[in-house]
Parts: sequence; structure tokens; C-alpha cells
Amino acid sequence: MFGVSGAEFLVIVLVAILVVPVKYWPDVARFLARIVKYIRQMIWKITDASEQIRNQIDLEKPIDEIIHKTTRDVLDDFSEQIPRKRATKKVKK
Repeated sequence: MFGVSGAEFLVIVLVAILVVPVKYWPDVARFLARIVKYIRQMIWKITDASEQIRNQIDLEKPIDEIIHKTTRDVLDDFSEQIPRKRATKKVKK
């Protein structure tokens, strides 16, 4: 989590418990709860936005496939080689 191992996180929590006086623990807990709630709301907003983007891309995908297929068909028609007629030489006798 954020490049902090479990043991390091435990040490940080223990130091915070020792530094913060007991009478402020409820305030700190409320503050941490607000932060967690805010982070969860942001994660849900990001998730919803990514779902909307994914749905929009899925809706546009078939149109893109049709455009690419049509373009390939047209270009293939133009890129077909036209068979050349061989000119026959008339031999003079």
C-alpha cells in the first residue's frame, strides 16, 4: 500500500497512537472515516466514468469495423491488377 510494508504501517500506527493524546482519538477516528468515505466516493466516480467510456467505445466499435471493412473493400477494388493484353507482333514475310 503506497510502497509501505505491513510492518512499517504498524510502526506508523503505533507512533501515532503514542503521539496523539487519548482525548483526541475520537476526533482522529472521525477524520479518518471522512477521508475513507471521500476516497471511496472518488473511486466510485472514477469507476462510473470508466464504465461510461467503455460503453461508449463498445457502441462506436461496430461503426469503426464497418468503416474499416468498407475502406478495405474499396481499396482492394482499386488495387486489383488489370490484366494486360499481350501485343502480338506481326511477322513480315
